Amino acid sequence: MTTEHTDPPTLSRVNPPTLSPPSGFSHAVVATGSRVVFLAGQTALDTDGKVVGDTLPEQFEQALANLLGALRAAGGTPTDLARITVYATDVAAYRIHARELGGIWRRLAGRDYPAMAVVGITRLWDEEALVELDGFAVLA
Repeated sequence: MTTEHTDPPTLSRVNPPTLSPPSGFSHAVVATGSRVVFLAGQTALDTDGKVVGDTLPEQFEQALANLLGALRAAGGTPTDLARITVYATDVAAYRIHARELGGIWRRLAGRDYPAMAVVGITRLWDEEALVELDGFAVLA
């Protein structure tokens, strides 16, 4: 298989004035590039497969670090993220901690926000997990 290098990927964030102003996400992301990386759902598992952190912010930070670790291993960076879905077992708690979670996101991933959704769910695979993140990125 040969690979042909083309122009570097671009992710254009689209936030039309006809929609409410986004906070911590983009309404749409137009992606161009030659590789798409699909990122499996990541929870707050440590390298031993144990959920770490008792609070939503602690688990969110570990889950995001895990997601970004997988992305980096695939050759990407946080700015390559086009779409993230957050699965939360308690959406009300997610809203309460939104400012803190946003700070964690900015510290680990920066301010180039992907298109995002937060979905409330009953539980995750690991019963003690409070949050899971998955998504995809576009790379050159």
